[in-house]
Amino acid sequence: MGLGEALAPLGERRFRLLWLGRVSSAIGDALVPVALTFAVLSINRSAAALGAVLAAFGLSRIAFTLAGGVVADRFSRRTVMLTSDIVRGAVHAFTAAMLLTHHMTIPLFVVTEAVFGTASAFFGPAADGLVPQTIDPDQLQPANALLGISRNTMNVFGPTLSGLIVAVAGAGYVFAIDAASFAVSALFLVPLHVDGPIRAARTRLATELREGFREVTSRPWVRVPLAAFAISNIAFASFIVLGPLIFLDHFAHAKTAWGLVSTFGSIGAIVGALLSVRIRPTHPLSAAFVASTLIAVPIAALSGPLPVAVIAVAWAFGMGAVALANTWWETTLQRRIPEHVYSRVRSYDILVSFVFMPVGLLAFGPIGDAFGYEPTLLVAAGIAAVTNVAVALSPAVRAGDVSAAAAPAT
Repeated sequence: MGLGEALAPLGERRFRLLWLGRVSSAIGDALVPVALTFAVLSINRSAAALGAVLAAFGLSRIAFTLAGGVVADRFSRRTVMLTSDIVRGAVHAFTAAMLLTHHMTIPLFVVTEAVFGTASAFFGPAADGLVPQTIDPDQLQPANALLGISRNTMNVFGPTLSGLIVAVAGAGYVFAIDAASFAVSALFLVPLHVDGPIRAARTRLATELREGFREVTSRPWVRVPLAAFAISNIAFASFIVLGPLIFLDHFAHAKTAWGLVSTFGSIGAIVGALLSVRIRPTHPLSAAFVASTLIAVPIAALSGPLPVAVIAVAWAFGMGAVALANTWWETTLQRRIPEHVYSRVRSYDILVSFVFMPVGLLAFGPIGDAFGYEPTLLVAAGIAAVTNVAVALSPAVRAGDVSAAAAPAT
């Protein structure tokens, strides 16, 4: 599946340092989602409480994403990443201390996850924009695939291990590990130096945001996919919010089982990322959205719910398709968007992709309680499938594929 080709970017020192930093952080991050979910539910066992905490992260990330794109285009992207890592490490060190001393509350979780989300808003556009600065252009797609493979390799063992740590010792230890992982990441990012591209004269924040907006709106092949990401992520929120509750109600050893499902999803994502190294479709955008229709499968499988093994396999196929599609999408953006505005375009990508996800996180608990989990999940699965098929066949995306062979804008 191209493992040797995927590892080739590590031969370049600058990308190797970037990769080591991101992998170090990913080790801790792979443990956190399961620990966060069950830490919140141990304080207040309700979908509303879990949705509120997850929404706090999502809303804060959304609120500062555009500012994060401007900052990443103005200043050193490595410095932005380092600052974000320091803040996020401090937040989770505090969370660990509060959990271990039994002083954590839902309102406090909302505050800490909001701060964590704010720091993440600055990290994302900077990290994605730094990749092309550390790697030869011919190695860009393998580099993006390797980052996905590495992240999801951590996620193979992380959720199951996290479930065991939470069950045996408590969620506080998981947050302590994540805090330490940010410190290790910083050690690799400090010696990473890249040539600073020539920047245009700085203008007002609003002006720079408008410039980024024009870069997005002037490209139909960017506009239409962003709308699809927003709709798909609303549907995806149903799985995140209702999944743990369904497992607690229907399956023994729910925490370990939910971690197992997450692990299968990560295995599928690794396979999808490996395939993305070798598969270079003539029409990458259309292919990405055809693949993304598979995200509907695990949402539908949860509606029964079907047996844990079936949900796990369905999640593997869904996450594999998403990993495949993400590599094609991110590589296309990095190749075709001018470097000096890339982080702003990427920030709009992140913003529009996730802007409605907190709405889903807050809404699906009450909707599921009012109408039943099964019909809620089936409707969400249908929305995800129809949206991705429609975008794959849209004239804007097909025209974007036709023009993909054109030289990138500079």
